[in-house]
Amino acid sequence: MAISLAYLGPIGTNSETAALAYARFLADTMNEEIILHPYPSIAQTIQAAATKEANLAIAPVENSTEGSVTITLDTLWQLEQLNIQQELVLPISHVFLSRGTSLQGLKTVYSHPQALAQCQRWLTHFLPKVKLIPTNSTTEALSEINQDPTSGAIASPRAAKLYDLPVLATNINDYPDNCTRFWVVGLTPSTVGNKISLGFSVPANVPGALVKPLQVFASKEINLSRIESRPTRRSLGEYLFFIDLEIQYDHTLTQEALSELATHTEIIKIFGQYCVTPISPSILSEL
Repeated sequence: MAISLAYLGPIGTNSETAALAYARFLADTMNEEIILHPYPSIAQTIQAAATKEANLAIAPVENSTEGSVTITLDTLWQLEQLNIQQELVLPISHVFLSRGTSLQGLKTVYSHPQALAQCQRWLTHFLPKVKLIPTNSTTEALSEINQDPTSGAIASPRAAKLYDLPVLATNINDYPDNCTRFWVVGLTPSTVGNKISLGFSVPANVPGALVKPLQVFASKEINLSRIESRPTRRSLGEYLFFIDLEIQYDHTLTQEALSELATHTEIIKIFGQYCVTPISPSILSEL
């Protein structure tokens, strides 16, 4: 039986590339067939897995240049039944596309807000006066430039080939080692892997409210690879905290820490235990 996988579409997005790489991974390791289903937004992509429209969903969670994809964190907090199955790390390369013959005379640039931000220095240097227009995905931006030679778009090299669009500049992201973490989420909990992601709120905004939960992990020498806050949306100054922790060789210490953490938090949600898999350039060249 095939597994359905939701992703941020349309065809040609970095999310689709990550989904194709994950499909290849499952085919090679588990002999599972994956059927991809595009959705128009990240929130709808994740919700598809929660409502069983799809078996799994893949969504970006953090970029090495621009940081967290907050809609993914916020949606996972709201949909507490979902579990992280796997993390994929995708190298990200951006190209500039346009029906115009050169960068001269361009008036507008379309792309996803993350892509625009990841290429900010290039845009400032080469196109300082253009209007930047955000779109729901990098591929959605391509439909905007077909009839207008004074507009351009930022997308992936793969998208340029799929949609047969002229490339005016390559490797325009500000940092060459640009990459994005993607989470594969579903209703079935994963029990393998050396990483756990969770979120929690604290009982009150008072001195030491955050220190006490963090000391739980410090006392057991458990490394936290990420910590950040998001507003609870209940009141100004109240926050949720999201952390990634590396599981100890002695898993008992991790379980003890999570149990102790509950005594210092208001709400705690474990998003999943999972493995991290880098997507190699050789795989990307075959997609």
